Amino acid sequence: MTHVAVDVHQHLWTPEFVDRLRARTQVPYLRGWTLHTAGEPPYVVDPLSHDVERRIAADHESEVGTACLSLSAPLGIESLPRAQAAPLIDAWHRGAQELPGHFRAWASVPAVEPDVAALHTLLARDRFVGLQLPATSVASPAAWERVGALLLAAEVAGKPVLVHPGPMTTDPLRGPVPDWWHPVVGYVAQMGAAWWAWHAVGGRSLFPDLRLVFAAGAGLAPVHHERQRLRGGSAGHIDPLVYVDTSCYGPQALDALVRVLGIDALVLGSDRPYGEPVREFLGAAATRAVRVTNPGRLLEPTPLGGGESAWAIAS
Repeated sequence: MTHVAVDVHQHLWTPEFVDRLRARTQVPYLRGWTLHTAGEPPYVVDPLSHDVERRIAADHESEVGTACLSLSAPLGIESLPRAQAAPLIDAWHRGAQELPGHFRAWASVPAVEPDVAALHTLLARDRFVGLQLPATSVASPAAWERVGALLLAAEVAGKPVLVHPGPMTTDPLRGPVPDWWHPVVGYVAQMGAAWWAWHAVGGRSLFPDLRLVFAAGAGLAPVHHERQRLRGGSAGHIDPLVYVDTSCYGPQALDALVRVLGIDALVLGSDRPYGEPVREFLGAAATRAVRVTNPGRLLEPTPLGGGESAWAIAS
């Protein structure tokens, strides 16, 4: 069996990261293996889901040769006060670098006073494939502008940005909702806001060489291009530097995305341990594109050759 596929979106907690979550007295924290967050019900984590050898074996069974790990943005760690966020993120980075070579990782930063110089250093390392941002941090055109220095760091490094669902907030007036509500309703809404905010701010004109990948098929936001045009927007042309991953969707949704974006925009992302990698989609050629060719193109480092982005010039 040949393990050639690249999964751009997985989660795996390392021992130091788990210990730091257990040491906390405020959300997010672990009690044993029960996760407590600010906006979602307690969740019982299966410890075997974060066993390194089991994960590698599961990936190999799925013919996945490289897994790119991201900090679980719905925990809300990035949005904590910087004094709390930084040690947790640093622990995540240390743990990711100590994992076997099967794994690579997305770097993360605190939302408050992110250390841009430290991000440049991380992105210069082969272990880190790019930068993760919570969708809640880029949910409006102005929000994309506020993280411009971080986007520039990724663009200069020639590495992509992963937009991942972020934390949910508590709304006492909403009343009780099913456990599946936040992933199906809240996360999807976040991803849609981030997708349309990027287009509304004219992100490509500001960052001409920046590659982006939106998790969970961008919440299927691209499928709504007809509605956006009907309401006075301009969906524009297909951007070859913008990708969506396959996490938590199946053939019907992925087929709809391909009809809008084309097969070249789709990359394998499983959201493991919460989902499984797509094994087959629209025949052998399309399957290889999604599992091998497209992720390779997304992750191939392409540092800027001395040019400046429009955002850097404007700033």
